[in-house]
Amino acid sequence: MSSSSPSPQDAYVHGRLINLVRTGRALTRPALEQQTGLGRKVVTQRVQQAIDVGLLEDGDLAPSAGGRPSRLLRFRSEAGHVYAGMVGATEMNASVATLDGTLLATLHEDWDAASRPEETLEVLDRLFTRLSRRTRTEPWAFGIGVAGPVDFATGRLVDPPILPGWDGFSVRSWLRERYDAPVWVDNDVNLMALGEWHRGEPRDGRDLLYVLADEGVGAGLVSRGAVFRGDTGAAGDIGHVQVTDDPSLTCRCGQTGCLEAITSGWGLVRQAAARLDESPALAARLAERGQLTAQDVGMAARDGDPLASELVQRATRVIGMTVANLVNFVNPGTVVVGGGALRVGDAVVRTLEETVRRRVTRLAGQRLAIRPASLDFREGVTGAALLAVEQLFDPSSVGLWVENGSPLGHAVPLQRVAGQ
Repeated sequence: MSSSSPSPQDAYVHGRLINLVRTGRALTRPALEQQTGLGRKVVTQRVQQAIDVGLLEDGDLAPSAGGRPSRLLRFRSEAGHVYAGMVGATEMNASVATLDGTLLATLHEDWDAASRPEETLEVLDRLFTRLSRRTRTEPWAFGIGVAGPVDFATGRLVDPPILPGWDGFSVRSWLRERYDAPVWVDNDVNLMALGEWHRGEPRDGRDLLYVLADEGVGAGLVSRGAVFRGDTGAAGDIGHVQVTDDPSLTCRCGQTGCLEAITSGWGLVRQAAARLDESPALAARLAERGQLTAQDVGMAARDGDPLASELVQRATRVIGMTVANLVNFVNPGTVVVGGGALRVGDAVVRTLEETVRRRVTRLAGQRLAIRPASLDFREGVTGAALLAVEQLFDPSSVGLWVENGSPLGHAVPLQRVAGQ
């Protein structure tokens, strides 16, 4: 172990070499020399250091190109683990993943997170503790998604409409008081988009727009593998785009006519409750349980209830019109529909696709693919794990900690390098 910190240039070189192997772009020492322009001695030395700390290992001989065959290098994704969490308004997920973002174990908890951030993170931390015991791992880093606008530079939530009481709360600071590991926090839909871009099927590498239709409504855009967050992290907050002038449709953000007021889970429940005389099924559900949920409305629509079907179809068309405007503007190759709306059935995706295709320009719709999310509602924790991995192994970051064998104890400089 080095007694002094590497220079920024040396750290970057070391990080770049490891990333070329990690991403499969260079899998032998000669290939690393060719990709980087570095001399054999430097490459050999840096690769050996990465082998010594367990991040790389030698494998089989590469196919000969006419000369002496080289050893293939392998990135040891099992060398460490990242912990991923997704905090929604009414539920949360926690996962452990290897250093290539592969989920090893996941736990789910139904939980009302509104107005109690401290209690919510205590519950999430208990899930992480259970996962740690089950998998016998410790976190090298955390990736956390939260249902609200997040200032990515600080890890703080900013006025989240569906999480009252969370404004200004720093998820990162809360976890850093308990773990000696770096923490990255992002909006939940951004991470769902990231998860689908990397691991969703079919995987085509084109720009991807993820649309969440759930308790809230949001969007996330991944372009060439990078999440587009905007200047302050507010990109994708389509739930508060005004779609009607109806003053009676007040949104939880305080404005009127928002997309979320018409199409979100809580919006559908509010509309259904005002017209219960048109749905004996929903009226009976309310009498039985004392409240209606978005799931009640969705299941009633799936079963053919006229009122629920009308509300869900209208909501889907309105979301589709908004998505068509986004497609015309950012021209993604793929639109992915996710969230609780998928539990209603295939009709939601069909209606949304029909609406989008009617309203997009010919060029924007020429090669556009529209599909449901494909990761069994785990795209969020998958994206959260990948966020942590990408930040840990950014070429400017990994060289700062590789000589110590793990990033523990390096959270502050790592987050500073990552722009946090």
